[in-house]
Amino acid sequence: MKTKSAQVHNRNTAYTRKQKVKKICISLVRGLLLFGLCFMIIQPMLIRLSTSFMVESDLYDSTIVLVPRHVTLDNYRIVAELTDFPRSMFNTFWTSLLVSVCQVIACTLVGYGFARYDFPLKKFWFACVVLLIIVPPQTIQTALYMQFAAFDIFGIFKSLTGNPVNLRTSVLPYVLMSLTCMGLKDGLYIYMLRQYFRGIPKSLEEAAYVDGCSTLQTFAQIMLPDAVPTIASCFLFSFVWQWTDLFYTRNFLSSYSIYSVQLSSIVSRMSRYFARSLGETVIVPNGRQQQLISIGVLICCIPLIILYCFTQRTFVESIAMSGSKE
Repeated sequence: MKTKSAQVHNRNTAYTRKQKVKKICISLVRGLLLFGLCFMIIQPMLIRLSTSFMVESDLYDSTIVLVPRHVTLDNYRIVAELTDFPRSMFNTFWTSLLVSVCQVIACTLVGYGFARYDFPLKKFWFACVVLLIIVPPQTIQTALYMQFAAFDIFGIFKSLTGNPVNLRTSVLPYVLMSLTCMGLKDGLYIYMLRQYFRGIPKSLEEAAYVDGCSTLQTFAQIMLPDAVPTIASCFLFSFVWQWTDLFYTRNFLSSYSIYSVQLSSIVSRMSRYFARSLGETVIVPNGRQQQLISIGVLICCIPLIILYCFTQRTFVESIAMSGSKE
């Protein structure tokens, strides 16, 4: 009996050791993969951050790898002047916030409608939603230009004023497209919200109806509170994509100073800026151009990083909930 129990104990001990070794190996592999992924993401940011504090002579010094020899903040001042920083950042913020809120409101209603109601040609309209995800907006650029350059509703404006209205230099095209679910990536947000609402048991709504709630009360008091993580994820996606958008911004906000547009044309203004400051024609070296562009990109990323730091818990919760419902 002692020999048999000793054999069982040894077998259990060996199995426990194998499990521990397996867990350690898995943890090491997972740690190496995470380190590699983090390094791939963080290392370019660290290089950009390091070069942003270098004077121009340090850029061409082969002995300097990461830590600058001469630290300066003048580069940030130059980029701020080149991009019209305070005004362009403020315009970018309120435009992104307005568009994101409009998109979330419209897509939440449409996604709930697709998830819970039957209506004529439902599959056809949902196929159109999928096309919004697949088809790039550049394919309808000409149609968008013609529509908003001579905007009219059933000829009402033309009959009243004699001419259609040009909306291309205002934020109204953004708002109209967002509220009609034709804005940037709206198809993706509708799909995400539809999938979430489909995963919620219908018994919750039926119980609310039995308690005397109307359709609107059920949607606002029962469905929306549970959908907050998914709605927050859609808002984050919308805000980030709108923050860095160039296509719609160049088409509709040509009269506004937007940071992404200012950053995309920063190279063309460098020569004029340095020529004005030095009083002579200047050819900006490629290394100097890349340094200033990197600083502009860093400035563009900082607000998004801050936003993610405050909302990462909700974002991760949304992904976890959508995965469990699938």
